[in-house]
Amino acid sequence: MATRTDAFAALGDPTRRAVFELLAEGPTSVGELAALLPVSRPAVSQHLRVLKDAGLVRDHAVGTRRLYQLDPDGIAAVRAYLDRFWGEALGAFKAYAEQDVDPNHERKTRR
Repeated sequence: MATRTDAFAALGDPTRRAVFELLAEGPTSVGELAALLPVSRPAVSQHLRVLKDAGLVRDHAVGTRRLYQLDPDGIAAVRAYLDRFWGEALGAFKAYAEQDVDPNHERKTRR
């Protein structure tokens, strides 16, 4: 099973992010992806392999072609990881926004 670290590392590459974003539009073949990107088919295949190993992409055969699509389970795992921090970030923003500002532009906590 892939880790969240694998997913973030996989998305750290701009070309892989582009592949990932194109797959968000729906299942796509390697050839179709290569036609939309400034990289070769073999390079697209390598990027897909990294995304697949990271648990973000899955593939299935349709006739003689393989179609790649986002893996909902992998994306859900990454989202669950990020959601853990959302409440904390909102709480910190709320605390900051509720501070008073004095004329010297120094923030003071409301009481």
